[in-house]
Amino acid sequence: VQLQASGGGLVQSGGSLRLSCADSGSTSNGYARGWFRQAPGQEREFVAAIGRDNDYTYYDDSVKGRFTVSRDSAKKTVYLQMNNLGPDDTGVYYCAGRFSYVLGHRPIEYNYWGQGTQVTVSS
Repeated sequence: VQLQASGGGLVQSGGSLRLSCADSGSTSNGYARGWFRQAPGQEREFVAAIGRDNDYTYYDDSVKGRFTVSRDSAKKTVYLQMNNLGPDDTGVYYCAGRFSYVLGHRPIEYNYWGQGTQVTVSS
């Protein structure tokens, strides 16, 4: 199972980015996917998770109302639309998958990870 994250970059405060996480494996398309981020010197923290459809999502309070997680099952891809970005959103963003339909918010709950994509928000 391989996850490939992309879409990171440098953006000004208040800007937007959309991250993508493509699944090249043969795991169930409905399994939960999560987004996490890690700032330098900080622990990896939960951002958002999605279940088998776009109605089954969960967000950290810090991103609620600004970020939207979605999935395109036909493309086996999960997206993270990030709006109104601020410097505190800077970090390496990772997508993760777990062999379960239940959403998780802790890194230990996820079985495999993508390589990460850097998001930098300038003030």
